[in-house]
Amino acid sequence: MRCLLLLIVVVALSGCDRPSAHSHKQQMYVFGTLVEVIIWTEDEAAATEAMSQLSAQFQHQHQQWHPWEAGELHTFNQQLTTGKPTPTPDSIAPLLQRAIELSVASDGLFDPSLGQLVKLWGFSDNLVNVTQPPDATQLANFIKQAPHITDLEINNGLAQSHNPRLYLDFGGFAKGYAVDRAIETLRQMGFDNAIVNAGGDLRAIGSKGEWPWRIGIRNPRGEGLIASLQISRDESVFTSGDYERFYDYQGKRYHHIIDPRNGYPAEGFSSVTILHHDAATADAAATALLVAGPEQWREVAKKMGLSQVMVITPRGKISMSPAMVKRIRFEVSPEPNINVVDW
Repeated sequence: MRCLLLLIVVVALSGCDRPSAHSHKQQMYVFGTLVEVIIWTEDEAAATEAMSQLSAQFQHQHQQWHPWEAGELHTFNQQLTTGKPTPTPDSIAPLLQRAIELSVASDGLFDPSLGQLVKLWGFSDNLVNVTQPPDATQLANFIKQAPHITDLEINNGLAQSHNPRLYLDFGGFAKGYAVDRAIETLRQMGFDNAIVNAGGDLRAIGSKGEWPWRIGIRNPRGEGLIASLQISRDESVFTSGDYERFYDYQGKRYHHIIDPRNGYPAEGFSSVTILHHDAATADAAATALLVAGPEQWREVAKKMGLSQVMVITPRGKISMSPAMVKRIRFEVSPEPNINVVDW
């Protein structure tokens, strides 16, 4: 599962805040990344209980949604390869339905049915023993018979695939979906001010006392932050990039975000940042737009209902939607030249 790299910028506390209100933090390692939950409250006991509940929730999701380890998704994938109607587990059904909706909205550029292609590249094993890309002929043969998420037939809770190459891997948006569920849980428990940060991809609600949450965006080709933005009550910020899970072979970088149209890592962008109210949408969209590349990203963004987007090319050229320009504050000097695109 990919690790997207936004950083929370610590904001100084206002002297007018109530002394008993402060941040309660807990970190846990799930989904192959470090997840941090921050709750701003004066009720320490309630915050502790919330952290415990979220930890159990995340651990359950990690176990049941992992495509390669023992769990309901792994078992479901194995059953689908038989070609017979297969009951969709309760823990998978809503995740699968949301994935199909987002894949259709992205014109298939986000497609979670390509787990076998991910495995072919070695990214299912965290690059263990990966020294070079897969054979070109092998990739070409896979693409000729490549599955699509819309090939999955679902009727009355039963799923069926006639393509044995279909293998579900929700790594392109499972973190976002889990973050949304975590925020939902916190609100049900009465918390209105919190951040759930999954490896840098996050959703923030409310504020930190009298101060808004401020989020930093990592420089994809340098140290530290390239920009930051202020959260407005309830928003998600997700970034996909070519700089987190990758390997170099003969002077070329091969990263984990695969273009389903040709079977190779997407080219054209080093990072895509999405600001949206829904974390699952932002997560899937960041992947889809990175795959779309410089020629198609605006079209795909509009189809997915996005208005706040920033893209950066490997040479450092930055383009943004007009709505995103209003939100970004650059943290580098000199401030980079920005291409504000028509929307």
